Amino acid sequence: MTIRNAVKALAPYRFTPHAEPVKLDQNESPDDVPATLKARVVKRLADGAWNRYPDLTPTRLEARLAEHAGWDPDGVVVGNGSNTLIQALTVVAALGRRVVTVAPTFAVYATQARLLDAELVEVPLGPRFALPVEALRAVLAEGDGAFFLANPAAPTGNLFGAHEVAPLLEAAASGTLAVLDEAYAEFAGGHLTELVARHPHAVSLRTFSKALGLAGARVGYALAHPEVARELRKALLPFSLDLWQLTVAEVLLDEPALVTERVAHVARERARLTERLAALPGLEPFPSRTNFVLFRAPDPAALHAALLRAGVVVRRQDHLPGAAGCLRVSVGTAAENDTFLAACRSALEAGADAAAPSTGGPR
Repeated sequence: MTIRNAVKALAPYRFTPHAEPVKLDQNESPDDVPATLKARVVKRLADGAWNRYPDLTPTRLEARLAEHAGWDPDGVVVGNGSNTLIQALTVVAALGRRVVTVAPTFAVYATQARLLDAELVEVPLGPRFALPVEALRAVLAEGDGAFFLANPAAPTGNLFGAHEVAPLLEAAASGTLAVLDEAYAEFAGGHLTELVARHPHAVSLRTFSKALGLAGARVGYALAHPEVARELRKALLPFSLDLWQLTVAEVLLDEPALVTERVAHVARERARLTERLAALPGLEPFPSRTNFVLFRAPDPAALHAALLRAGVVVRRQDHLPGAAGCLRVSVGTAAENDTFLAACRSALEAGADAAAPSTGGPR
């Protein structure tokens, strides 16, 4: 069989679905799209022609996104989720070259590098997931390719400041396409749009999956200089977004107040989660500017299993470099977060009771 060795060597992307009622493992919005907006989408779809292809280039949606972001419409590229755009960016800039990123980070960067025969260079994050600016600058000066940086970071949740990112964009200018994956930026107070605009080789990658609550629709977009955007479109399959994706994205863009409300909820609950986790014995939450909190536990496997038994699913991250002992919990509704915290407390207390030495006397 003539399958490429690079493909055979890859482990397939796997995600274990769980039926637990409190689902806090995929960094999704805790609230669904309101029924009134769903009805609006259905009405538009019913009025559309289903026998015709959607727009080859979704110029109307791109124009709306350009207005929303304060960007040149010719530099907006919409794709079937951010993952598709990550793949296309790797094809455009890193095929047979290099992909530079940090570790730990979003797994798709490394997967696409290996799949597309790009050398993968992963620079470890520093203590408490600090950005290794000088080490990255040295690596970026060595060759061509693509540089992917999630900011705010995933799965760690911390935010890198513009003063840290700017030197990296400058170091990449000699031959590297610098991609800032800003999937969680709404939760951190905004994007680094002006910084990206100052660098013709820089791209801002954004998504409808997080703050806009449309993980089910798979809509992502890139803001790039028009010259880069023109090349990026060549690497995307034609008609990559269907009629439903285009329609629901446009409807959600009409509701900025909904996004503002969701972001405010996440900020409140994230602060409460962090404070309450820190008060539980043995747990260490890390600062987050996203819609999730990474925290360290004495026995992450045991805690994960105990939470599942209590009907709560979170994500194990203890297999990642630099994240030993860590679990990740999405910010849910207030009730979901309460259930999670209570289950954590019960699991930790049960573990402490099991570990306590017996006195041998009556109780």
